[in-house]
Amino acid sequence: MLSTGNATFVDETETYWHVEFRSNVFRFVDDVEFLFDREKKLIHVRSASRVGYSDLGVNRKRVEKIRSLFQ
Repeated sequence: MLSTGNATFVDETETYWHVEFRSNVFRFVDDVEFLFDREKKLIHVRSASRVGYSDLGVNRKRVEKIRSLFQ
């Protein structure tokens, strides 16, 4: 997770992670949350920018990269 960028774990339990990612230039914060459902063998993901209307696809690219790491 930490290899995907400027990541800081805010909350980390056995079934939930909240990670903040900061952009390199303007230091904008994106919140990414993971909910691990072991029974269904699923990982639910929520990714959102705190400010602005568009991040030019940065959140989606990050989540896709993280998805590949879990596979």
